[in-house]
Amino acid sequence: MSISLSTTSAPGPLLLRRTAAITDDEFRELRDFIYAKCGIWVDEKRKYLFENRFGKRLGELGLKSFGDYLRLLRHDPGRDKELQQVYELVTTNETSLYRDLKQLDGFKTHILLPLLAEQRKAGRLEINIWSAGCSSGEEPYTLAIMLHEELGVDIRRWKIQITGCDLSPAMVAKARAGVYADYAFKTTPETIKKKYFTVAKDGLKVAPHVASLTSFSVLNLNDIMAVKRIPKSHVVFCRNVIIYFDDAMKKKVVGSFYENLAPGGFLVLGHSETLHKISSAFRPKFISGAVAYQKI
Repeated sequence: MSISLSTTSAPGPLLLRRTAAITDDEFRELRDFIYAKCGIWVDEKRKYLFENRFGKRLGELGLKSFGDYLRLLRHDPGRDKELQQVYELVTTNETSLYRDLKQLDGFKTHILLPLLAEQRKAGRLEINIWSAGCSSGEEPYTLAIMLHEELGVDIRRWKIQITGCDLSPAMVAKARAGVYADYAFKTTPETIKKKYFTVAKDGLKVAPHVASLTSFSVLNLNDIMAVKRIPKSHVVFCRNVIIYFDDAMKKKVVGSFYENLAPGGFLVLGHSETLHKISSAFRPKFISGAVAYQKI
């Protein structure tokens, strides 16, 4: 998952009719409210994007000002439901199956295969992977397919759990459905596409034996108690998420990952993300042009 305020969407008719503008104080109040809820930080340079995206929501709700919207978020009986809309407005999900093939190949060679061998040797045929910020499910399904490819029919003997979590209820619902259009397969090998997906009404649906390795739920990484309920993991994938947090939130989230990981477990981040100045509790491990972090 990537989190940003997109510039690609043109304002809709409701936005064009809106006259209310967000004041500096309202911007800071709304930004700080969102940060307190989910840890996403929006720089003041993005104020006009903030205004555009939330301005459309004001029009849909029939509200005249951002002050009215803030009051709704704080005091309205339906504020929890509206908060889910807020999360939709501040998250943009850009992902695909088999995204970043080079990094995935490095993960397979340097982390997954040694982990499988280690578990076999110890007589523990068990693998737990947490996809934190799983968006619409492409990453967890990719990892499930990789395990099927490596284990073959022997996978029946293994206890495998891939836990996908995301802030957006809409994305989690899509992940559970497991149906994807052509765009999601832009970097997927054709052999994988034919082997693990079947034709569905709105695209291609992931095969049941792949889906059975996964589970999906809504999760706010800022909710420490909810994070503690995630099963202990051998690997945590959190690609293109923490780059949108400030340092304080990064330290909080990475600390949660550390607590979740089994001894010697790995944290896999996106290419543009690093633990430099964030945590010294991990050992960097270079994997085919990328870096993973091993719990010390």
